[in-house]
This record gives sequence, structure tokens and C-alpha cells, in this order.
Amino acid sequence: MANFISEDKIEAVKNAADIVEVVSEYVSLKKTGRNYSGLCPFHSEKTPSFTVSPEKQIFHCFGCNTGGNVFSFLMKQDGLSFPEAVRFLAKRYGIDLPAAKMSGRMRQQISEREQLIRINRMALDFFHRKLCGDRQGQKALDYLKGRGITKKVVDEFKLGYAPRSWDALLNFLRGRRVPVDMIEKSGLIIARKDKTGFYDRFRDRIIFPIVNMSMQTVGFGGRVMDDSLPKYLNSPETPVYNKRRLLYGLQAARKKCRENNILYIVEGYFDQLALYQKGIQNVAATLGTALTPEHIHMMKGFVKQAVLIFDSDEAGVKASERSVGMFIREGVQARIAMLPEGHDPDSFVSEKGPGAFYKLAENAMEVMSFLMRVAETKHGLSVNGKLRILDDLCPAMASITDANARQLYARELSEWLGIDEKAVLEKIRNSLAAAEREGRLAGRRAAKLRDDGGTRSSRGGEPSTKVFANRLERQVVAMMLQYPAMLSEIEASGVLDYFMDDTLAGLGRFILEHRPEEAKGVSNLISMVDDAEKRNILASLSLKEEMWNRRDCRKIISKLIANSPKRREISLKEQISMAEKENNPDLVLKLLEELQKKTISSRNQMNAVLREQ
Repeated sequence: MANFISEDKIEAVKNAADIVEVVSEYVSLKKTGRNYSGLCPFHSEKTPSFTVSPEKQIFHCFGCNTGGNVFSFLMKQDGLSFPEAVRFLAKRYGIDLPAAKMSGRMRQQISEREQLIRINRMALDFFHRKLCGDRQGQKALDYLKGRGITKKVVDEFKLGYAPRSWDALLNFLRGRRVPVDMIEKSGLIIARKDKTGFYDRFRDRIIFPIVNMSMQTVGFGGRVMDDSLPKYLNSPETPVYNKRRLLYGLQAARKKCRENNILYIVEGYFDQLALYQKGIQNVAATLGTALTPEHIHMMKGFVKQAVLIFDSDEAGVKASERSVGMFIREGVQARIAMLPEGHDPDSFVSEKGPGAFYKLAENAMEVMSFLMRVAETKHGLSVNGKLRILDDLCPAMASITDANARQLYARELSEWLGIDEKAVLEKIRNSLAAAEREGRLAGRRAAKLRDDGGTRSSRGGEPSTKVFANRLERQVVAMMLQYPAMLSEIEASGVLDYFMDDTLAGLGRFILEHRPEEAKGVSNLISMVDDAEKRNILASLSLKEEMWNRRDCRKIISKLIANSPKRREISLKEQISMAEKENNPDLVLKLLEELQKKTISSRNQMNAVLREQ
């Protein structure tokens, strides 16, 4: 795919982009010496192990071993293809990327993801024009005005209208030669049950484009303007749309979130828009689903606190219960603000104003305290009521993975209910054991499905070469990345021939071929590597800095050669070559037999090393 963007343009984009600036939009970074560190956006952790090097323009997490350059980060974080990451950064840094002339065959090679993003962009323009510049959209425009949505917000969020017609969008896209199978894959059309064709998914609805953090339209939500059901309709899951990883309006809320270090979470599109246009811009909405670990993991990059604005009904309480463990596991402080009966965020802020909303949010309760209050209101504090409260709260407490936090909550609950702390802890342990049993059963079911699908790993096979080899080989590759002055000596020594790990040896030869002579050389190397695991290795070894000097480097090289299981193999190969030149077939056969035995022995040694790591 890189062939569609010239190498000089890719280089210009990479040189213009500042990885610290880009990553900071997803992760809260702190200066630590020459580098920056923060909580990894790719796995759950409480102690920062995610490092960004402004000098080398790379990142690496020493917890989950993910690393790369600025392109790699966007590809991993937002699921972008390489060309998409380049184009996103080019637009951000004002670099013009001329549209390449592509043959029919090249067009076919464009990734499915890119095609879907393009289709969504075309649909976005279609819906927005129908709302703002077409007579058909007047009813929808009047409806939005009636809900208090301003023209400014309509334009900023690119709200739209889907005509009542069964195939208006389908015909529009067909007219632009978009393949019907790709339109169907985008979720914008649905196949007729009688298999006679397709019809538009969204009809006579207000359209809310759903945008990811890279400002790409990945899906749509639609709302009726009357009492028809379903009231809301969202795009189905597609290769670019996953509602577990998206919050409506988060891309627009990011700047305010960083300023205030807090995110307000509501449940609907209109709730988000109503708060946003009243100046409460650090707000996002769930997309017809409960909060997920992915949502919380995503938001923790730029906020430390979330306030959930829920309706005061049973559904709101249930949503709070499900969220407890997830917020605590991710280290994000969560509080719950319950709206007065009869209000949603939209009606509340419209009637009471932003000041009343901020006061409501300031008085929001910490999650466990909120659940205790709700349980007391529901069951009372009779003996039977207390037992029911325990039944309600212990599963939520069991979802807390931090044992210290769990014990503190248990103590608070025992004091509040006047029940022995040991009894409360025992009840929580029972809930935890039940959850673990269910988890094991789910794991077995998943394993069975994998096995039935023929994906069971071969236990008799050799360990993957992706497993890192011994320390000396890693040191040599790190030396090559961090101390390029040794590259000529490394090449002359032939030390890479003595490597047991094929992946590290291959990377060593790759480095010799492309020679990273300056600080950003590692970032350039990473751009040339397609394999994610190899990019991770390059990033990891380039960031584990040491004080290099020629004397110590030579010692490492000599030590590796002297201790390599391949030393005898190489010597035997040299002897075989000499015996062949001397026309000594008996000696050649003898040496070949010894070489075969040595090769098997070396491989067994390597397997043992890998098992110990």
C-alpha cells in the first residue's frame, strides 16, 4: 500500500510529525529524563511502562512489548492501515499528498477498510446535504431546531437526514460506481429477504455520523422524528465500526477533557449535543451499549475522572453496577450523578442551565457509595433487607481485582450494615469464586471452539522464533541500533552467523543493509518493516539504552561467538568446504555426520533456552 504514496512524501510526513504531540492526544505523558512515559493505551496497567522517545521518534511499552513509530502507533490505536495513517498525519501537518493515478488493478488492491471509510464519507456528505440543502430535509431541520440544536452544532457534527425512500442512498452510491457488495459490508444497506435486491438501512431518520479518534466516519446512528420503533438505529458491526471501542463525540471532547481532566458520559446523541452546545464540551455518549472495558481503557489516556450522568431508573442503576470493577481496574475515578425524576441531560440543561449541571456533577457520588444508597432505598435496613443488600453489592465488589480496594470496601460495607467484616469478605469470596468458575467455563468453551476450528497449537512443535533469544544476541542487536559506529566491525566479525534466533539474526542483517546513522534512523527502519512483532523488537531494543564503547562492544561480540552453539557447526562447515576442495569424500561424509548431530544438539539447546525465558 505504501506504493500509492511516494517514499519522499512518506518521509516528509514522518519528519514533520512529532510523536510526542500525536501520542499525547491519547495518553497522558510525563517527562522522565530524555523520554516521556505514561500508562499504556494497549493494555491495563497501574504503573507506567509506556515510553516515548522524542529523539528517536518511537514508542515502546515494556509491559506488553508493543512498539513502533508514529505511523505504527496510529495503526495500532485506531486500527488504521499504513496509507490511512500517513494521510491522517499529512492532513494534520499541512503536507499535500497528490492523488496518485491508479490502474484498475491498483484500485482493486486498496484495502477493504479504506474502501469502507470512503463509502462512509460519501454517505456522510449525502446525508448532510439532504438535511441542509434539500427540500426533503426541511422536516428534519425543523425537528432539530425544535430540540434546540443550533446550525453551528449541525455543521460541526455533520448531522444529516436519510430520506424516506427505500433506495435513495443505494442509488446515490451506485451512481458513483461503488460496488454493491461493499455498500452492504458497510452496513448502509440490507439484503431483501426474497433476495431480489437491497434497501437502505436508514430511512426518514435524523443521522448522527459516528467518528473515531482519527476523525474518520466509521458508522452512523439514526433517530426517528415520531413514536416509531425502534427509536434509535445504529450501524451494525463492520471492519471499521465496533461500538465497544467508540463513544459518540469523544473526538470533539478530547481538548476539553485535557483541560478539565474529567469526562461526562451520557447515554444518547441528543444528550451529548445538548451539553456540548451549552459549553459543556467534555462530554461523550455511549452508542446503544453499556460501558465496556475498552471504553474506559480508551478514555483513561486523557482523563483521570469520569462522571456518569444516568437517568434515575433501574437501567441507570444497573449500568452503574456493571461499571464498578471496570473503572477501578483501569485506575479511573468514577462518580455517578443521578438526574431528578423526569429529566434527561438534554431536558435538564435546557431547563436549569449549565450552572445547575456543574453543581449536579460536583455532588456526584463515588460509585460504591452510590450503589449502597440505592440498595438501602430498595431494600431497607431490616435484617432481611441487609441480606438482600449483601446479595446486590457483593458481586460488584467481587469484580474489583485490587485486593486492598476490595477489603476497604468490605470494611465500609460491614460498618454500614453492622455485619461482621469476615462474613462480608466470605460473601465476596463466594461471589468471586462463582465468577471465576464461570470464567473458566467460558475459557473452556472458547478453547473448544478454537480446537474445533482446527487452530489448536501443536505441542510437539518447536517454540516460535518470535520468542526472544538469549541476552547476548539481544545486546548485539541493541548495540547495532544504538551505537552505529560498531556496524562495520559487526559485519566483519560475522557474529550474526552465530545467532540461534532467526528473527534477531534477520533483523541484524536488515540493520546492516539500511544502517541507521542518525537518531531518527530507528523510526525509519520501523517504517520499512511490515511485521508488527519485528517492529516491537526494534523499538524495545533501541530504547533500552546502555553506555556503549568499543571495548565493551567487542567483548560482547567475542563472548557471543565463543559461547554460541553454532560455533562448532560453522567450524565443521569450513572443514567440509576444505575437504571438498581437497577431494576427500571420506572426510566429507564423516564431517557431515558430525554436523548433523551437532545441528540437532544445538537446536535442543536453543529450545531449552527458550523454555527458560
